[in-house]
Amino acid sequence: MEFDKGDKVEVCSTQEGFPGSYIYSTATVVKKLDTNSHAVQYKNSVEEEDMSKLLIETVSADEVRLVPLRIKFGSGFSMFDKVDAFDNDGWWVGKVTGQRGPLYFVFSETTGDEIACHVSRLRIHLDWVNGNWVSSRKIVS
Repeated sequence: MEFDKGDKVEVCSTQEGFPGSYIYSTATVVKKLDTNSHAVQYKNSVEEEDMSKLLIETVSADEVRLVPLRIKFGSGFSMFDKVDAFDNDGWWVGKVTGQRGPLYFVFSETTGDEIACHVSRLRIHLDWVNGNWVSSRKIVS
């Protein structure tokens, strides 16, 4: 999929310790470099040399996806729902393993950890397939 200048995207992290997560710091496409790469500017990450400048980096087109729409569910999440949990500066794929009030417990196969996340830091997991968001969960309006 091609992205245009100004598109809000998430970038798959290749940093050590963040395999398979999508950095939450929304990035904006600043330039399409060729058919396989884009220059993006992160909203909350800064350059190491000059911390007053937002980080701009070149990323491969297959590492970029549009920021998904936030889908609200009246009944919240259920046991074993596949979700994205925001933790440690990225969105991690996991499954709901429990709930206590507004806290949901999410197990990540990527890290082997179970974390407690407030419901506000969860979203239903969607897959980015051929430039479209796809969900295996029936969406209730």
